[in-house]
Amino acid sequence: MSAVISKNDLETWSNYLLNYSLGGITADDVVMLKGEHICWPLLSTLQDKIFAAGAIADLYLVAPDNDRGRVWGAAMAKYGSIDQIKRVPTWLEERYKKMTKYIEILGAESPELFRNLPDDKLQAIMKADEPFKNIRMSKPWVLTLYPTPGFAKLEGMSLKEYTRIIVKASTVDPQELEAQEEDLYQIMKKSHTIRIITHSPLNRKRLELRMDISDRFIIKCTGKNNFPDGEIFTSPDANSVEGEIYVDLPVFYSGTTIQGIYLRFENGIIQKYQARMGGEVLKKIIETDKGSHRLGEVALGMNKGIQQVLKHPLFVEKVGGTLHIAIGASYPECYVENPSSPDAKKFLNHYQQKGIMNTSAQHVDIVTDFRSGGAGKEVYLDDVRLKVKNRQWIAE
Repeated sequence: MSAVISKNDLETWSNYLLNYSLGGITADDVVMLKGEHICWPLLSTLQDKIFAAGAIADLYLVAPDNDRGRVWGAAMAKYGSIDQIKRVPTWLEERYKKMTKYIEILGAESPELFRNLPDDKLQAIMKADEPFKNIRMSKPWVLTLYPTPGFAKLEGMSLKEYTRIIVKASTVDPQELEAQEEDLYQIMKKSHTIRIITHSPLNRKRLELRMDISDRFIIKCTGKNNFPDGEIFTSPDANSVEGEIYVDLPVFYSGTTIQGIYLRFENGIIQKYQARMGGEVLKKIIETDKGSHRLGEVALGMNKGIQQVLKHPLFVEKVGGTLHIAIGASYPECYVENPSSPDAKKFLNHYQQKGIMNTSAQHVDIVTDFRSGGAGKEVYLDDVRLKVKNRQWIAE
């Protein structure tokens, strides 16, 4: 069974990805389209439009046992060795370097195929994939989510209802987010610190997490890299993160749901962690490398049009009235204006050596709900208190 999506919706969705997110396609472009075969209706529509523009579409079909098209899939983790994992074909790097723009369509036919993989092999695959992730992120890129029966099942929904939610959110004009985000964006640009107050249902304790966001670039997201979108984010001084947080909304990772996460940071390092559900998977994430014990992002979810909380991070982190942090890598663009310039690399190296900017094979978004009934209670940008009204963050 496959999702039923009208030709008109596929056309609208594709046009937003190509013309809004990537800024248009020229004859000189080589656009990598990555996704599983089950996403073919959208892949095919994108491919046709790229060829019609005179450009090249590099169709990268992902095996069903491979989570997001990493350098190796589950079979290598189950039956291969660490030495084999390191032997990434040289042509793959050449393929990534040749492309000028990148579209990844998230949508798995059988997400259970990449569950419960050996920790050491999974970590080795992620480390082997990191250089390719860096190449992707150095070029214009966008991610979107295609509805599949496997993902609908994870959400506990029918494919028809799941498809309706995904398609509705993915065919709305992203420029509407510009006005919704502007006020909070301006306040965040002027702020030095952010304080996040949550409530733990485990012991009814009030928790506070603090971090320094001064001298950081604040990024307003309206569909350029994630589609659908709706967040305002930055990467803090990773050394400054201090305190505790409870994260209540579910998140999907490598075929598993994680929910009810508690983290305690001391001097920027995660010193204690636990999860009500998916604790072993959370452990795998945090124990990946040194950087996965630190924080790479803090963000406000701003899309009031996404009302249904889905487990997939592309959706759950965008819900208006939520806040998410990311375990793992920081975003270079939050530290320098143009990360690919020669001068920027010098500054980025300095930030990395000082521990202000975090590097890791991981970047996992986890989300707290600040709407009524959620574990989130208060957020402060310096002394400005934020509250949620009509599924949208506003400043008091």
